[in-house]
Amino acid sequence: MSLRTVLAITTAALISPIASVEAQTPTDPDATAQGDVAVTIYQSGNSLVQDVRQLAIASGRNTIAFPDVSAQIRPETLSFSAAGTTIVEQNFDFDLLTPQKLMEKAIGQTVTLLRTNPATGQETRERATVLSTAGGVVIQIGDRIEVLRDDGLPVRVIFDRVPPNLRARPTLSVTLESDRGGSRPASIRYLTQGLGWSSDYVALYDEGKGTIDMQGWVTLSNSTGTTFHSANTLLVAGNPNMASQSRGYGGRVAPPQPGRSMVPGTETADRERLGDFYLYPIAERTTIANNQTKQVSFLDVQGVAARKVYGRTVGWLSSDDAPVNVQSQIAFSSSRNGGLGDALPAGTVRFYQRDRTGNPQFIGENAIGHTPMGSELTLATGDAFDVSVQAEVESRDKITSADYERSARYRVTINGEDVRTVQIDRTVDYWRTTMRYTFTNAKSTPVEVELVQGGLDYGWWARDFRVVSEDVPGVQLNADRRKYVVTVPANGKREVRVTYETRY
Repeated sequence: MSLRTVLAITTAALISPIASVEAQTPTDPDATAQGDVAVTIYQSGNSLVQDVRQLAIASGRNTIAFPDVSAQIRPETLSFSAAGTTIVEQNFDFDLLTPQKLMEKAIGQTVTLLRTNPATGQETRERATVLSTAGGVVIQIGDRIEVLRDDGLPVRVIFDRVPPNLRARPTLSVTLESDRGGSRPASIRYLTQGLGWSSDYVALYDEGKGTIDMQGWVTLSNSTGTTFHSANTLLVAGNPNMASQSRGYGGRVAPPQPGRSMVPGTETADRERLGDFYLYPIAERTTIANNQTKQVSFLDVQGVAARKVYGRTVGWLSSDDAPVNVQSQIAFSSSRNGGLGDALPAGTVRFYQRDRTGNPQFIGENAIGHTPMGSELTLATGDAFDVSVQAEVESRDKITSADYERSARYRVTINGEDVRTVQIDRTVDYWRTTMRYTFTNAKSTPVEVELVQGGLDYGWWARDFRVVSEDVPGVQLNADRRKYVVTVPANGKREVRVTYETRY
């Protein structure tokens, strides 16, 4: 609905006969009815809010209203506590007072239209019944039906009252029985969505010194519809299981991806733990405003040892159509001795490097999962302009085995005695493949390139392979991948050959 209308309220809503106690709703838009607030924020999209308010509760049955709760509260997670009280029922009123909602709640009711003649300024009043708000406002005035249009003419719609279930702010109401009257602390605790946090890292790489300076920032975001004032804020790095939560990585260690690798560490960080999660408290109370992002520093380390790595993974014993630029990577550690000295929550690492004038310039970014202290990380920042590798199959020959391989044997046993053995023989073909890797370097200094040949483990039926010869000694990373570290001369070229014998 699009209306240029001014909404006026002429009559207050009727008060319920049940005694009503409400934390005083302030008129100052920056004030709040909240009390002592503590917020625990998880990276999974859920947060725990604890709010203790001092309320005057009468003896007998009371309805207590808690305004300024999250509009995305999960009501089924609510816990209420006040001395000498017993909960009867609880309700969450999330229909907020807006022009659209006022008009929708007025369907079938009578309102006053106040029209102003733009030429004379004369005002006229008419009583109208609201018939519909679907796609526009349809009203009945006497015997005629009209549609309120956004035609630029000033119209005010005056409502007789505020519908009882519309609230200016998200409000939780609790009906309870109290065994005595008097002021006492009343606390609520609930889970909500809409609060989240993420980690962002800024790393300044010094290639000459072989170091990085790393800053870690926590970015808080609030889309709950409510501002949390002067909250004691605690961040949890980890992934508590939620019954309705779909399974994903969500900060957990993801499968290896091109451009990043992580060898998990085994050191314990000097941080408070909650079960299997690390806690990152915000040092001072902070106000987390609705529709706001806020950044707080949690890591600041200088002079951490780092090195540049040029790397490429060849995924198969096959030929490239053209040279492929290798990845430029930066390797560093999160260990206590010589590293960052902390566990790293999942986030994005952005790398910078100074140019000739000393100004930091952005050179790339990469993501990390939750990383224990003592881990070794290698993160790609982009493709190297001057360094490339072309993998080619130089030769591929079929080898006929002189012997047969017994691939299966069956033993038949009856009543505990072997009666016969069945043996099946078949020939096995092997292949001898020679790979040629051509490295080029247009830099004025030599570089080392870490080349990984993959595709060696082709499944349970083809794991029989061996390396017959290699120009550079390789290291077997696992059954599928073998790594070679190749030094390429400055402004030069180098060819490396490796011969494999495989079952495919």
